Amino acid sequence: MNFLELILPILSFLISVAFYTLSERKLISSMQRRSGPNIAGIFGIFQPIIDGVKAIIKEQIRPLRSFFIFFVLAPFICFLISLILINVLSFNYTRTYFDEYLNIIFFLSISSFNVFGIILAGWGSNSKYSLLGGLRGAAQIFSFEMCFLSLLLPIFLLNSSFNLLEIILNQKTINNYIIFFPNLVYFFIVILAETNRIPFDLPEAEAELVAGYNVEYSSINFAMFFLAEYTNMLLNSYLVIFLFFGFGSFKNYSLLINYFIFIEKSNNFFFNTKVISVSLLFIIVRSLLSRYRFDQLMNLCWKIILPCSFSYFLVFVFFIYTFNGFLFILDINFIGTIKFM
Repeated sequence: MNFLELILPILSFLISVAFYTLSERKLISSMQRRSGPNIAGIFGIFQPIIDGVKAIIKEQIRPLRSFFIFFVLAPFICFLISLILINVLSFNYTRTYFDEYLNIIFFLSISSFNVFGIILAGWGSNSKYSLLGGLRGAAQIFSFEMCFLSLLLPIFLLNSSFNLLEIILNQKTINNYIIFFPNLVYFFIVILAETNRIPFDLPEAEAELVAGYNVEYSSINFAMFFLAEYTNMLLNSYLVIFLFFGFGSFKNYSLLINYFIFIEKSNNFFFNTKVISVSLLFIIVRSLLSRYRFDQLMNLCWKIILPCSFSYFLVFVFFIYTFNGFLFILDINFIGTIKFM
């Protein structure tokens, strides 16, 4: 792999994130019957560029008694983890960027490190509001990480693999969302909580925490948190499509070409449509729903999603053991043999 193959998906994704923020502001303003960005360029298309330049040239303000190393390091950790995760997802049938057999485990492991950036931001700011926001974020991410993994266990079992590429290719005959539709619904709820999006943005609840763990940040440091959040939203949108819908014929083009400009085949068009639809759901949910209380969030995780996901997994295992050969009844002959059978 040369340097261009490594850096091109990152640059493409960052450009996608910039225009994703514009689409969010446009869609929310349309739903709220207001104009939204419309000054910088035609239909405000240059607004992300203006915002990026403003974030870079603004003065950086640091609290006098903050812990300097951790205060500066926190946004870099969140942003760096997002950049690493971009190259974990496979955009080609024949090649993956990391371990061919355990790349989905690598993705889940690296994504869990986001909590360190949030905790360091809250503690390094030396502010009680920032610290409370950081602790809320840590509790929220730790809780929903268990739900995240438990919802994917039946998919790993069905495909007998932790390789994201194999899971994608095994959906040529039937997509996973047909078999695991309840998991798909719960999975979308979990990724809303994982990315701190409304109605689960409790680490940034302005009413109680004055914007939470990032309240003391400004300029490019705040922009890094912002970019990391929206990058994770797009990454999770791709992950939903890969795990539950497959992606059809996808050639070795850059993500920028496939996502915005060039459509070579109808399958690529449908794939991009599915990804954009999931990413727009993040915005629609933000416009329609109000924020949960923190106790309601924890009850949703520990008393509803986690028991339901584990119960579904146990029922699925029981179904495999009891009705040996049910895969052939469903004519899912592309999966092969479950290894423990």
